[in-house]
Amino acid sequence: MPDSGTHSEADLKSELKPELKPDIQYLPDFLALAEADLAFRQLLAETPWQQGEIKLFGRLIAEPRLSAWYGDPDAHYRYSGQSLSPIPWTPVLIQLKAYLKSVTQAEFNSVLLNLYRDGQDSMGLHSDDEPELGPEPLIASISLGASRRFVLRHKQSGQRHELNLAHGSLLLMSGRCQHDWKHGLPKDKRCTEPRINLTFRRVSSA
Repeated sequence: MPDSGTHSEADLKSELKPELKPDIQYLPDFLALAEADLAFRQLLAETPWQQGEIKLFGRLIAEPRLSAWYGDPDAHYRYSGQSLSPIPWTPVLIQLKAYLKSVTQAEFNSVLLNLYRDGQDSMGLHSDDEPELGPEPLIASISLGASRRFVLRHKQSGQRHELNLAHGSLLLMSGRCQHDWKHGLPKDKRCTEPRINLTFRRVSSA
């Protein structure tokens, strides 16, 4: 990706109670508007979206969103009763991954794409704490399309924090974030436009 200029690295920790701070950073201008628009159009049109099923209270239900899993050949991933085999990287995803590396200095070998078709699609509170991700994973979340409300809830205290994830933004979750916090994307009746979320991660093949 071309350089989008100086990034505003607003650290959300400063907005939370001192004793309860998730390891997160929010970069609202990670992608320039034209870059974000182009990536959104390409991914929306070219991704082989599927509606998966998750196991909830012992039964399978359709996920309230569409998704696709991309990555290196050995980047297999399991969550909520699903076992995902990676689709090979596409040019737009390779560009985004390289740009992420230039900003974060981190290597990612996989990415989960979620398509929220409108405000009726959602993601329940959860942690990305599968063994394949390691004890303190770095999750790099790029948002494209409609702005949606992102929620964090501390597992012990119940403290909550909310953030609107903007078009072209990057949210980094690292350290003990997945150990101590859950996160999710609630339904929003006011939202009528689609949103694509890309969560880049490093999956261990061991």
